[in-house]
Amino acid sequence: MFFGRRSTQAEYFDLPGRDEAETLAEFRDLDRLNRIFLFTKPFEEVLPRLLGTAGCVRLEILDIGAGTGLLGKTLSAWAEKRGWDWRFTNLDASPVTLKASQLPRVVVGSALALPFPDGSFDVVVASQMTHHLTDEQVVTHLREAWRVTRGAVLISDLHRNAGLYLMLWLTTRLVRVSRPVKADALVSVKRGFHLAELRELAGQAGLADAKVWLYYGTRILLQARK
Repeated sequence: MFFGRRSTQAEYFDLPGRDEAETLAEFRDLDRLNRIFLFTKPFEEVLPRLLGTAGCVRLEILDIGAGTGLLGKTLSAWAEKRGWDWRFTNLDASPVTLKASQLPRVVVGSALALPFPDGSFDVVVASQMTHHLTDEQVVTHLREAWRVTRGAVLISDLHRNAGLYLMLWLTTRLVRVSRPVKADALVSVKRGFHLAELRELAGQAGLADAKVWLYYGTRILLQARK
């Protein structure tokens, strides 16, 4: 029952008026955890399969909830080794983290009202951002992502289950991270999704042919292609 439904508990990362230095320190901790859990792997494996090798040669990609831009930086370097040119636009609601990223293409904005015309990007991605939203907001988020892509949407988020919860509980105690990051890691799992939930929300957003599946039991992936 503990994981029977999505939690509505707020995360520290979502609270307004947080100290800038503290925010940046916590994002650095979050980036460390993301590296440990190989957060780029779903995109490295799925995008070439979804688009085909020829479709990966040059991509304009929007990362929603980009934070420090680590996903885009890592995937751009990974693609370059394969002779591909992946150019990321990084969107986040936090001007602090985007400013600190020192990346050339950053946009402060909301996942619920993307400041781009229809069909602006080849691919729209989001990594472990979607669970921060309520169910109603997730529908809007997916609808907006679908609107601004001319090719595909790929969402990677957390699968709500006791195994992942215990794994993160242990990892955040073995790795030095701040107390808010420890707390948020566990809340994030409780705010994560089950397959049927994300499928239902995708359908409500108009992504009727979206594929939703488990990735090694810890993440849920959603892909949709126009």
